[in-house]
Amino acid sequence: MEWWWAWRWALVTLATIYLSPSHGDDGPTPVLEFISDTLINNVVADPHTGRLYVGAVNALYQLDSQLRVESRTETGPKRDNRLCTPPVTAACEEAVDTDNYNKLLLVHGAKDTLVVCGSVFRGICSLRNLSNIEQLLYFSDTKGEKSYVASAEESVSVVGVMSYFTSREGDNFTVFLVGKGYGSHDSTKLISTRILQDYGDWVVFDSIIEASAVQANPFVLRYLHDFRFAFKDNKFVYFLFSRTLGMQDTKNFTFISRMCEDDQSYYSYTELQLNCSATNKYNKAQAAYVAAPGEALARNMTESGQYGTVTTSDKVLFVTFTSDEDPSTSALCMYPLHSINKRLVEIIGACYSDNGIINGKSAVYSPYSSKSEELCTNNNRKSIVTQYTCGAEFLPSPLASKAEFALATEPSLVRKGHVTSVSVAVETEHAVAFLGTATGEITKVPVQACHLKTDCHSCVSMKDPYCGWCVLEGRCTKKWECDRSTEDNTWLWSPNQQCVQIEAFSPPNLSCKKTQQVEISVPALPSLRPSDSLVCVFGTFRSQAVTMHDTQVICALPDPVDIPPTPDEQDYVSVPVEVLVNDDIKVTSGEYHFYNCAAAVRKNQNTPCIACVTSDWGCQWNAQEYSCSDSNDAVEGAHIAASCPQFESPEPVLIPVGHRIPISFQGKNLDIYMGRRFTIGTELMKYTEEEVTQGQGSEFNFRGYEFAYDKQQEVNVSFHIKDRDTERKIDSTLTVVLYNCSTGREDCSLCKHADAKYQCVWCAVTHTCVYRKLCPSPEPAQCPNPTITDIIPRFGPLNGRISVTIKGSNLGIKREDVKKITVAGVDCVHQEDRYSVSTSVVCEIGPARRVPPFDLPFDSNRGAVEVEVEGGRRGRSEVIFTYRDPKPRSIQPVKGPAAGGTVITIDGEDLDTATKDDVAVMVGDVPCQVLSFGSQITCMTGRYRGQKVPSELLTVTVKYGKNTTKDISAAYQYSDNPKIIEYNPKASFLCGGRKIVVVGSGFDLIQRASMRVLPSADEFSQATSPVEFVQEVFSKNDTVLQFNSPAVNCCADTQLFRTFLQLDNVQEELKGFDYHPDPTFNKLSKNVITETSIIIVTGRGFSKAMTAKEAEAFVGDALCHVNILQDDKLFLEAPSSQPRAKSKRQRRDTTNDLLDLVIKFGNGQWKVGSVYYARKDEVPLAIIIPGVIVPMLLFIAISVYCYRRKSQQAEREYEKVKHQLENLEESVRDRCKKEFTDLMIEMGDHTSDLSEGRIPFLDYKTYTDRNFFLPSKDGANDVMITGKLKIPEGRRAIVAQALNQFSNLLNSKTFLINFIRTLESRPDFNARARGYFASLLTVALHGKLEYYTDIMRTLLLELMDEHVQNKNPKLMLRRSETVVERMLCNWMSICLYQFLRDTAGEPLYKLYKALKHQVEKGPVDAKMKKAKYTLNDTGLLGDDVEYSVLTLQVLVHGEGPDVTPVKVLNCDTISQVKEKIIDQVYRNLPYSQRPKVDSVALEWRPGSTGQILSDLDLTSQKEGRWKRLNTLAHYNVRDNATLVLSRVLHTQQSFHQNQDSHEEKNALLEDDNTFHLVRPADEIDEVKSKRGSMKDKAMTKAITEIYLTRLLSVKGTLQQFVDDFFRSVLCSSAVVPPAVKYFFDFLDEQALRHDNVEEETLHIWKTNSLPLRFWVNILRNPHFIFDVHVTEVVDASLHVIAQTFMDACTKTEHKLSRESPSNKLLYAKEISTYKKMVDDYYKGIRQMVPVSDQDMNTHLAEVSRQHTDKLNTQVALHQLYQYASKYYDGIIQSLDDDPAAQSKQLTLRLQQIAAALEHKVTDL
Repeated sequence: MEWWWAWRWALVTLATIYLSPSHGDDGPTPVLEFISDTLINNVVADPHTGRLYVGAVNALYQLDSQLRVESRTETGPKRDNRLCTPPVTAACEEAVDTDNYNKLLLVHGAKDTLVVCGSVFRGICSLRNLSNIEQLLYFSDTKGEKSYVASAEESVSVVGVMSYFTSREGDNFTVFLVGKGYGSHDSTKLISTRILQDYGDWVVFDSIIEASAVQANPFVLRYLHDFRFAFKDNKFVYFLFSRTLGMQDTKNFTFISRMCEDDQSYYSYTELQLNCSATNKYNKAQAAYVAAPGEALARNMTESGQYGTVTTSDKVLFVTFTSDEDPSTSALCMYPLHSINKRLVEIIGACYSDNGIINGKSAVYSPYSSKSEELCTNNNRKSIVTQYTCGAEFLPSPLASKAEFALATEPSLVRKGHVTSVSVAVETEHAVAFLGTATGEITKVPVQACHLKTDCHSCVSMKDPYCGWCVLEGRCTKKWECDRSTEDNTWLWSPNQQCVQIEAFSPPNLSCKKTQQVEISVPALPSLRPSDSLVCVFGTFRSQAVTMHDTQVICALPDPVDIPPTPDEQDYVSVPVEVLVNDDIKVTSGEYHFYNCAAAVRKNQNTPCIACVTSDWGCQWNAQEYSCSDSNDAVEGAHIAASCPQFESPEPVLIPVGHRIPISFQGKNLDIYMGRRFTIGTELMKYTEEEVTQGQGSEFNFRGYEFAYDKQQEVNVSFHIKDRDTERKIDSTLTVVLYNCSTGREDCSLCKHADAKYQCVWCAVTHTCVYRKLCPSPEPAQCPNPTITDIIPRFGPLNGRISVTIKGSNLGIKREDVKKITVAGVDCVHQEDRYSVSTSVVCEIGPARRVPPFDLPFDSNRGAVEVEVEGGRRGRSEVIFTYRDPKPRSIQPVKGPAAGGTVITIDGEDLDTATKDDVAVMVGDVPCQVLSFGSQITCMTGRYRGQKVPSELLTVTVKYGKNTTKDISAAYQYSDNPKIIEYNPKASFLCGGRKIVVVGSGFDLIQRASMRVLPSADEFSQATSPVEFVQEVFSKNDTVLQFNSPAVNCCADTQLFRTFLQLDNVQEELKGFDYHPDPTFNKLSKNVITETSIIIVTGRGFSKAMTAKEAEAFVGDALCHVNILQDDKLFLEAPSSQPRAKSKRQRRDTTNDLLDLVIKFGNGQWKVGSVYYARKDEVPLAIIIPGVIVPMLLFIAISVYCYRRKSQQAEREYEKVKHQLENLEESVRDRCKKEFTDLMIEMGDHTSDLSEGRIPFLDYKTYTDRNFFLPSKDGANDVMITGKLKIPEGRRAIVAQALNQFSNLLNSKTFLINFIRTLESRPDFNARARGYFASLLTVALHGKLEYYTDIMRTLLLELMDEHVQNKNPKLMLRRSETVVERMLCNWMSICLYQFLRDTAGEPLYKLYKALKHQVEKGPVDAKMKKAKYTLNDTGLLGDDVEYSVLTLQVLVHGEGPDVTPVKVLNCDTISQVKEKIIDQVYRNLPYSQRPKVDSVALEWRPGSTGQILSDLDLTSQKEGRWKRLNTLAHYNVRDNATLVLSRVLHTQQSFHQNQDSHEEKNALLEDDNTFHLVRPADEIDEVKSKRGSMKDKAMTKAITEIYLTRLLSVKGTLQQFVDDFFRSVLCSSAVVPPAVKYFFDFLDEQALRHDNVEEETLHIWKTNSLPLRFWVNILRNPHFIFDVHVTEVVDASLHVIAQTFMDACTKTEHKLSRESPSNKLLYAKEISTYKKMVDDYYKGIRQMVPVSDQDMNTHLAEVSRQHTDKLNTQVALHQLYQYASKYYDGIIQSLDDDPAAQSKQLTLRLQQIAAALEHKVTDL
């Protein structure tokens, strides 16, 4: 539908053709033009005043007939939303500033009002004053749906037409009829009648006719109406539209519907299908116009036979169509209205009277109806169709023609392009159609251009229907401007392309020696009056003319003295002829020939008589006087060539060079030369003349001549013959052939090959080919032996089968002479068809011979070439031919686009074997065109035809001849073609040079990139030459190409161009790239520049293809900053000081020097004027020095002193700190290296596990349960996780049904929004409840995630507006304090689950495992939860604990004899040992399936008896009132000890310790003061410490912080794993989940929508929505995605990494100091790298291809389909209802207050659900 809005000012310009008043002056008419600031939608004219009304986006204009703006009013933007019901108030929170597209403009002249309908407020219209549109006469948005006229959607077309309506009371008033397609929030009326005044119950714009047949709901969606035109004629209203047939087929058909103007029930509504072409190829109407056809078109239409009789008074419907089959073409079809009406009457009559049958076929159906009963009848008489022309209630309606009875015509015009508008006018009895294209261009001849043409031919060549040649005035004019245009042949219409022409002269030519009158035939001579004078002009000679029979002009020819001389090489002179009327007006012109017989002999000097008598002028030869003269019967002489005296028939005809041969010839008609002597000569006789002797009769002889000539083998020689006495030439036609035997016959064989008629022989003495008589010795019987001079090629493949060309001499006379050829001892098969006599033999070699021993490589296969010819003669070459094995080894590049065009270079050994013609290269099965051949081979790849791209690694095959193939395996890969995502800017001036940046992918594979511009092939454009403008790329990387737009200098400013990118073989059109005419600049209004001066340059067209940033300006040689660039103004900031002039002229010492002001746009450079600087009063230098320089020096001196003092102090501090850091870094570096090496080795086992797919991912349900509900107050016991609801058995069916109804209610957006708003308004609905509610909602709506997303978007928009309006947008999404924020978090969790499994899960799991492994390598205090190795300073074990590593051999009781080695520490508690053993033994099971620590017992068997190990028992050590947990060291367990792991029940039964267990438990329960590694200070110790000195305390603190270096050690060890995880999450070049792209684009859009949202705020929104809301959560809680157990110690370190991740995502810079937390200092160095990673990630996502709503919905629907059935949806609904129940009254009140909820009866539905679920008795 883009064309619907594509009208530009061109349309308004066109309107001036009809509306502008005429002017009779001859001066040029300025082009009238109006330019709107926004897109123009509609234009209407008031025929009474000539005013134009222009409806544009957000504006309405009133123009006079000269297109000057009389009045203008803003119509938008307005606060609106399609979801809002007018009137739109603050209560509609969805309302935003919305553009108002003009949908309908209608002139109601009688009431001086203008009907204006826009797209805002559901398409409500207004009335404005026709004389002043700023005056609003009527507008109301409170009348409800009945006043919704137009459509709220830009894409829905609306048409209308003024009409009238008669009420039942007899009142007659004006209405307008509207035809409108379907919009999702519009009125559903297809056709409606709208009143323009209040009447009875009707209000203004009310739809006053209810006709269900064409206004009912069912049809609107199925038929896709697209209205194009509405008009009325002869009391009927017509609508033209296209629609589908309402079935599955989406093909469009065009219909015209008709009904009576005052049809108050639409009974007469009938549709007729219109076909354009017999096959209905052009099926979709785009625009239409109704006009009279004009005399010429009416005649042509009648004669064509397809329209019936068409008269000039008939009206014709002109319709432009496009084609669904071929969208690149359009057509114009014509339908006379009488034909339309006739067919409609046939259709209606058939239905009324003949059961809808025409010619035995069903012709009628009822559109928009599913009625199966019989529609038509045969009960009525035939005349009923004329009696009830407007139908009746008892007659069937509405009706439509079936496709077989469509009215079809053939296209009158077919054009390339999208023709979307048409207008028709009649000029000089001809219909002129103006066609507009979708690009906003208009196809028309500019009517103001007549006066620009100064001659008839240029005037008529325009084919302008408004122009013609005014013959008697000698100018190109419109018809009304030519005074006598009504008289015959006085005004010649341009499209006829005929001027007044001279048809013939009588006589046609004349001798230059004569004079007489000439009669000029001018068939189109204009009618002349007696007062008109006619003059003939021949060159400079003027003569009065007279006319006869109205077409004949008789003039006197000039005297011979006035005729110009005859030019050389010609026998006539052409004299221009002009016929003038009234002295100086040229009527017509031509040329008249004056011939000169005396000059005729110049044509051939050797045959003067023949040349004379064969001339075009009938000349006669006088042999006596030896002259050529005009024909004269009184003078005797030759009139024909046969009677001329002449010599002919030479014998012999062949004459050899270098030998004198006598020549005889015949004489004819030589009577007058009786007894004369003649001489003969020619140019090759070197200007010597030979005597001619006369033989018997008419025979003559001359003794011949020894000619010399060696340039060609043969040359024709023509002889002349002269009368020896008079030296006059007598006609001679003597021509012989001179030949030279030696030319081109350099050897014996070539000589013998010569034709026998030449008598050439090979002279052995001179070794040349000569004429037989010139050789003293006899010719040898045989030629010498063959000589071989060269062989091509000199190298061949071992397998042979290539052609070898042997060059030389004496290689035989004919192909059969060649008997045998050998090359390097191998027979070579003669290719007889390629044989050249003597000089060249071509043969195909066989494979090289193998010389024993055969297992050795080919080394000596080289040798001479031998040729044996007829007679046993042999020749052997000096040149050696070598067999060798070419070895192609590698190619570059190794990949390229699938479209081909990549030049690849093949390297290897001996590649230049054979010739270029013998070599063929294949990439896979795709030929590669060989470009060059030598030590390297280059070829260009062809287009890849395979299905899979990228392809497999393809073999490159080099084929030598027919039998040698060399492969380079897996050498080349076809990759995806480069893709263009975006380019900017999208316009250039014709001068070019604008930087165009193209963004995409795959550009690194491209070798040649260029930007190509071609004149559009659109037939509307005038350019026909295949000119092309090309600019190569100037900067290229994988994702960005940069070009300078090519300069285009071929065509008119109005020419359309198409722009392409040529990327090797890939050609991509840059659709939407426009070339604009170069800007024009006005004269500078102000030339003087002051210090603060702004230079203002005015002109036109600046902003069409330029911005202030790109534009350049120069004053003299200084660059001038361009501040502002508008379309008609440039604001330049002048240099503060006067620059130098650019020119090299002497620069005078004056401040008023003129400087050139030059503007540069790309390649275009314009000097717009000269400027000068105003003279300033100069301050004396003596004042400047003491006043400025001295204080400055003083200030500098003081600053230097202070700086040096401060810097020395800082340097001392720095050296001290630096020394400390170096020592610390060295120790940390050593420890990191050792730790990292150990970790890498030990992580190898884990990595191998991962490669086998053993990452314990949670299934989807568990994942969502843990993410949504684990943080709730009930944790793992939450009902949503357990899925257990306590519902009595008897009520389960009722509850299930009610919950389903509640689910349906939640799927009502109105209810759900009200529900959420009500809950959030309650103070007791706290943050925890909101989060829990959002999670329940996520599960409940999981089956419709598209709907869930829509709700989330709506709530987010509200939240966004709230934060922006409160001036705190940065706080949005920071905390999950609202329902929508938690919904977003859940949405991200859902959408990123698959991404976690596929991409980010593995690096996260590796990070978790590495961290866990590193923590457990060192001591971990089981009570204080502190570890030696950690990232968290608060969890750092502050004591040096002695420990050693033990390897235990663990045997699992009941699971076989296999032992598992497990590494533990001797300081580990027994529970810690159990955990490590369980981790190792059950490492292939997820955590949830492993036995828990409490359920197993550990037994150590140091000897014959076993001992149960436990954390506390009677042997535990006591220190004061503290008891130490037992460790392996406590039990003295040694390295390699064997331990047995068994279930608790088994161990208690196996050992005789049951009696102790009860006592032991009681003893242990008495005192819980236990510790593991570090004992907390006793109270006594604490008292002592309080008494201690401050110095002791400081020492204690210092000693504790020594251990902070361990944090660095752990951090360095884990760095790679942290980096890998961050990269997997923050890499936009890899896989980015579609949800992330979709949501980030949503945020970008909203940031643009709000003016006060900065880039930093947008960054915060993105950070809060994804990294902080999702990734940090997952990073802190790996058990949310993996089936693992995260210990507190590991959790503390994960928090540090998560905090680092959060810091990386913030824009604020963290200033670090000694007081900064250790974890901030720990990653301070890496933060900047991570920040850049985040920025690049966000930028990368922004540059990706957008994810459409449709794609996102498809993705979400797939997630719903896969997982919904696994979730506890019913439980979620039940829990959600608890909230509805709790806040029941508030929700009911909210629904009662909402009109939309009332219309959907939502209150009632909720009450019904409450009754079912709670057993409530309601008032239902």
